[in-house]
Amino acid sequence: MSQSLVDDIDDPAEAALGLARPVETGPEPSSAPGRGAGVGRFLLRRPGLLLSGAVLVLVVLASFWPDLFTSQDPLKGVPSENFRAPSGSHWFGTDELGRDVFSRVVHGAQLSLKATLIAVLVAFVVGGLLGVVAGFVGRWVDDVLMRFVDVLLSIPALFLSLALVTALGYGTVKVAVAVGIASVASFARVARAEVLRVRQAVFVEASRASGARWYAVLGRHVLPNAAGPVIVLATLDFGASILAVSALSFLGYGAPPPAPEWGTLISDGRNYLANAWWLTALPGLAIAATVLATNRIARALDGEWSRRR
Repeated sequence: MSQSLVDDIDDPAEAALGLARPVETGPEPSSAPGRGAGVGRFLLRRPGLLLSGAVLVLVVLASFWPDLFTSQDPLKGVPSENFRAPSGSHWFGTDELGRDVFSRVVHGAQLSLKATLIAVLVAFVVGGLLGVVAGFVGRWVDDVLMRFVDVLLSIPALFLSLALVTALGYGTVKVAVAVGIASVASFARVARAEVLRVRQAVFVEASRASGARWYAVLGRHVLPNAAGPVIVLATLDFGASILAVSALSFLGYGAPPPAPEWGTLISDGRNYLANAWWLTALPGLAIAATVLATNRIARALDGEWSRRR
């Protein structure tokens, strides 16, 4: 019997019978924190990621519900209030026609984000399909598709987008399709590499050996296990697509004026840099904040996926 237990015995009869009061060991440790608390601590340890998420949420809200942020008409100007500097009544100032720049940036988020989503969707679907077919089928199909992808990779993305939008015509949707096609090659490469990796896994070989059809192997095993890096790439490509769409809008290939696309706002304000810096600086800051926030979230997703692998 241990000394600590003997010390707690008061009655010799209890000692003779080997009985003693249980030793107090203190409170039991609390249970492990829940999943929600773990996510909260994860975000608090990464304030940059938390700020990036907040910025992205604001941009998405502005895209779908711009009236939450401003009630002013982005197309209506007051000539007597032109070139007003940023103030309490006009947060981003006014332009040469007296239009509120903040309302134009908020409403322009809808056009720019719409084009970006279309571009990422086109690149994800087309590039992912090419990569899956090349990696899963192999042989001469892989050679043909990858040589086509190599040709796309050899052309700078912006030049390819310019060539495509010149052939397709002007407009937000056509700019988005051009930017999406220019990003197909990177998605195809990543999707093919992941399919080749998963195709050689033991569980895929076992599924084939058990007599499973090729489409069952593809749908149940290959695609779910190869989709993670492609989704991370789509998140990362979101920021690059915003820059590409804004660049083409800056060059005049986007929606016709007076549509307040982000690239168009910067293009319109470049003629007044000397006396109205806010016309280009503040819309450019909105683009930069959105791109940086998207890239920060994409890096976090990439790190989490790499850790789980």
